[in-house]
Amino acid sequence: MPNAETEFDYIVIGGGSAGCLLANRLSADAANRVLLLEAGKPDTYPWIHIPVGYLYCIGNPRTDWMYNTEPDKGLNGRVLRYPRGKTLGGCSSINGMIYMRGQSRDYDNWARLSGEAEWNWDHSLQDFKSHEDHWRLDDGADPATGENSRFSDMHGRGGEWRVEKQRLRWDILDSFADAAVEAGIEKTDDFNSGDNAGVGYFDVNQRSGWRWNSSKAFLKPAKPRDNLTVWTEAQVEKLTFEKDATGALRCTGARVDRAGQMVTVSARKETLLSAGAINSPKILQLSGIGPAALLQSQGIEVLRDAPVGENLQDHLQIRAVYKVSGTRTLNTIAGNLWGKAMIGAEYMLKRSGPMSMAPSQLGAFTRSDPGRSHANLEYHVQPLSLEAFGEGLHDFPAMTVSVCNLNPTSRGHVRIRSANFRDAPMISPNYLDTADDRKVAADSLRQVRKLMSQPAMQRYQPEEFKPGPQYQSDEDLTKLAGDIANTIFHPVGTVKMGREDDDSAVLDPHLRVKGVNGLRVVDASIMPEITSGNTNSPTLMIAEKAARWVLAGH
Repeated sequence: MPNAETEFDYIVIGGGSAGCLLANRLSADAANRVLLLEAGKPDTYPWIHIPVGYLYCIGNPRTDWMYNTEPDKGLNGRVLRYPRGKTLGGCSSINGMIYMRGQSRDYDNWARLSGEAEWNWDHSLQDFKSHEDHWRLDDGADPATGENSRFSDMHGRGGEWRVEKQRLRWDILDSFADAAVEAGIEKTDDFNSGDNAGVGYFDVNQRSGWRWNSSKAFLKPAKPRDNLTVWTEAQVEKLTFEKDATGALRCTGARVDRAGQMVTVSARKETLLSAGAINSPKILQLSGIGPAALLQSQGIEVLRDAPVGENLQDHLQIRAVYKVSGTRTLNTIAGNLWGKAMIGAEYMLKRSGPMSMAPSQLGAFTRSDPGRSHANLEYHVQPLSLEAFGEGLHDFPAMTVSVCNLNPTSRGHVRIRSANFRDAPMISPNYLDTADDRKVAADSLRQVRKLMSQPAMQRYQPEEFKPGPQYQSDEDLTKLAGDIANTIFHPVGTVKMGREDDDSAVLDPHLRVKGVNGLRVVDASIMPEITSGNTNSPTLMIAEKAARWVLAGH
């Protein structure tokens, strides 16, 4: 029986990027009682807050769900580690901190696919700006010169989501940017104006050299509110439902394992599922909303037959490694105890240096071939190299030029493994499943070689270490891409939103689950197509828009 401790107006499931923003916005009105549920622990683990700490958070059960993919045919049968944040702040507590919106065409396309104009770029830009606090506007625009006017048109000031420039530069990265210009890629000072084509240093979600996650940004200011309750180490078993006299299905809340005790919580107005592109479809399927054949095979009653878990999209990153000489790289600086001590001292004294680094510092967006209408490749360039993520640095000076296909046409899926909510789901991205994706992979590796052969790079005598210059044909390069590529941790699309008459869409344009009252999904899983860039900040934009719709509807 519901009581004051288990009945709320709104229940938000998932204390990640979207969930923290939703909790803030919904609890801003003291009349709303809001419960935020997070399966992980509070974000008190010290390595969350030190930028380089992602190395100690990914693959750590303290902060990561520790998922893996199924063996992937496109990756020559390899299994990939598939990190997902399991702590307050979610993936914003363990990700690469890159602030990236994507391209205006992404959102105009969402508006076309959904039939809802508020998804277009002009509307979505206002939602990005509403919570942004951009470093370029710290002093405001100069009224005499208007120097910052173009940035104020595109960016916000005073919001919760802090965006700063990086606190270090590298000679070899500056030279790579010059090489990109020599190859025909223009320099840019803003990847977030709607057209991210160009080369430059990424802006990052940090504040004064510390990681800035969604828990600090949105949840911390809201926690003192009496009407907001936050439960950590509270994992949802399944959603709960009831039918009215007409047979209409309504979500009433959720069953939650809280410290080993099963508790049922109820929502008077709405339940908002913000568990991410992997766990949101998992929870829906466990609750009886998903592909009927899958649910029946696990003995789960089918409440609604829907393509939940389909349409998985991700950015596959191909990592090319080059040995270099005559310059500093992290391999040489951090290769001994003295170097590590100096790195630690610089961070302690100045909050700068390698410990303040995002995983990637320099970025570039360009086309894989001249026939493309827009930039369809993103480069993440790093002054370091290693055999695989989580392993030690190579013992020779090197750099890594990683490139990903921004608009993959391959589609995968997420499916429950059993009816036990504690079991990890089956994640099958189906990378390089289409001819177009395989062609882009081969073309992108050739483009990396072109960039590294430009005059600006020659003083470093770059030598291709991986994949190796002996591989030249499309067939060789595609196979090599399968051998060396890895996820860049951007899964989206598994609970797709779209038009009412789109049978492949689980959600309506306002993110309500079709055929179910009182239930929305608000996270990266709602994207009908992946954005042309990193996905964390678009997820916050989605939550900003959804919060406004929820409040307007009640």
